[in-house]
Amino acid sequence: MEASATTLLKILLPKSPLILKTTLSHALSLSPTASKWDFRTALTITILRDMLGGPNAKPTSITKQQRLTTRDPGVKGNVWISKLKCDVPPEDHVRETVFGAIKEMGTGDEEKWDEPFAAPVEGEWTGYRKEATPQTPEPAQLSEPQKYEALMKETTSKVTILYLHGGAMYLLDPATYRHVTSRLAKETGGRVFSVRYRLAPQNPFPAALLDALMAYLTLLYPPPGAPHAPVPANEIVFGGDSAGGNLCTALLQLLLQIHRSATPGSTPKVRFHGEARDLPLPAGLALSSPWLDVARSLPSMEAFAKYDYLPPPSASHASRFPTCPAWPTDPPRADLYCEGSALLHPLVSPLAAKDWSNSPPVFFSLGQEMLRDEAAVLASRLARQGVAVVWREFECMPHCFAMMLEGTGESRLHYAEYAKFCRDVVEMKKGGGEEGVKTNGEFILAKTLKRQEVDVRTGLTDLTEEKVDDLMRRGRKRIEGKLVEGEVEARPML
Repeated sequence: MEASATTLLKILLPKSPLILKTTLSHALSLSPTASKWDFRTALTITILRDMLGGPNAKPTSITKQQRLTTRDPGVKGNVWISKLKCDVPPEDHVRETVFGAIKEMGTGDEEKWDEPFAAPVEGEWTGYRKEATPQTPEPAQLSEPQKYEALMKETTSKVTILYLHGGAMYLLDPATYRHVTSRLAKETGGRVFSVRYRLAPQNPFPAALLDALMAYLTLLYPPPGAPHAPVPANEIVFGGDSAGGNLCTALLQLLLQIHRSATPGSTPKVRFHGEARDLPLPAGLALSSPWLDVARSLPSMEAFAKYDYLPPPSASHASRFPTCPAWPTDPPRADLYCEGSALLHPLVSPLAAKDWSNSPPVFFSLGQEMLRDEAAVLASRLARQGVAVVWREFECMPHCFAMMLEGTGESRLHYAEYAKFCRDVVEMKKGGGEEGVKTNGEFILAKTLKRQEVDVRTGLTDLTEEKVDDLMRRGRKRIEGKLVEGEVEARPML
């Protein structure tokens, strides 16, 4: 505790002038967000903005960022954690299936992308531990299977969330997301499996996507030694924030493409651990501030920077990563996650995918943030194609606000809506309900949390499909141009 206080003091003391300026600006209603944010929100976002993209922000190498953000903080409090690691299947069919879909969905203009080997499925099961206090340590005497058994005894619903964490594809670890996954387990009454996918730039596209598909298959068809029983697809919800939202939608689009390529009327199959297995669609997707356009090209990237803490593309002072063993790669490439020519591939930037027919229901929760437009375009496209979409947009809130501003009314409402969607798509499908989840949208006002109905099909954006395509092509060109200068753009995701 003393070390934590000392660290916090070292961070905040040099920012005393900024803190004083923010305090006065908010108290005197001089800032444009004074009427929308409480003081805690204003101070948090101002400090984060200064640390991440301010003119005095210190560039940090990717190697150092990964070292700092992938540490296991340990397990304590109202949470059960059971770690899982499963061997790579002996056959190569899953990998070949992914590569086949990438080729089918490409334009042919993409440079040769990486062809990673399959990796063991790693991650952790998370459940809510009701009787513990925030300081209760993890039982040291229990094995991982025993922890899983204890976790399952406290679940009260069939909801299983396959969670893909954020971090711009190159940061963070499931262990750093336990405050999120344990909250989701508590709110839904179910369980969460957080995937430890391989990080870029060391493991570029499609390594993380392959890991996500392998994790989904592991839930459906547990290999020997896994503690869990097979989980029906209609009990699984893909969940993710930011870059994890990208992987969720890319994984769904991958599954849809595999279904499109199958014999009409049949369920596609894939060989997994020695058997031909059906590859069904999940019950739904639950997305929090999803990153859907890796080219960072739509208008909200600049227009809503005033509500966000992330550096916009125009923040050139925050654009360079110091050289380290991880970056730049050899030979160099334009983007951390993929070759520049692949930026608009539908499995890299799901916003580029046009066909979402037969998709399960999708939930969006986000602020008026820099990524807002890409979510709005995709939500509208899904709804127009007959997909059930639940849209929750929070006025003046920043990227992943529920995680960054815990304890606020907006955060509590986000988790409540997220959990309700997960329960609805699972329980309605399990029960054979006739109603199902229906498309609906709400804009939630700051502070008061009053709800305004919005039309998801026509009321979210004025951007046409042609305009979106043009802007994304320009975004790719901008990023590819950076390679000539030996730079890479700062990532807008945490």
